[in-house]
Amino acid sequence: MTTIPFSANGNTAFEKLLGHNPAILTHWNLLEETLWTETGPDRNLLEQIRRAMAFENGCRYCMVKAGKPDFDASQLKISLAVFFAELFSKDYTSVLPAHFDLLREYFTDTEISGLCAFIAFVNASQRMGRIFNLSENHQTHALSEPEDKDKRQDIGSN
Repeated sequence: MTTIPFSANGNTAFEKLLGHNPAILTHWNLLEETLWTETGPDRNLLEQIRRAMAFENGCRYCMVKAGKPDFDASQLKISLAVFFAELFSKDYTSVLPAHFDLLREYFTDTEISGLCAFIAFVNASQRMGRIFNLSENHQTHALSEPEDKDKRQDIGSN
């Protein structure tokens, strides 16, 4: 059971919870679409970030949407972006200027700005999903069963 009832507005369970405030839902969806299409990094890289953050944030609704991250550790650009996103999720105060120096080896400043906006947005969305108690049972696009983050392979260690 979710922590607040679903509204009549929205298409997904998450949207129906935001739908109690139609203006917020409208602008939230516009921002989400903008972040997916205008940030610079490709959609696969962004999707791997979203997947990794789902497990870090404990959003079971988000975990089952596509499962755990699916990339090879030799894909350094994706590995670095996922590591940065997980660090942000764990403790954003631990992000240091040196982390941005690493990002600049693979991303432009424009891409880093978009990447950080995407990570912050996904972090907020997934934490909202968690506090609204959205579960895998509410996810109509589930492709997998959620795994606890402690049981998944640590993608940042390779």
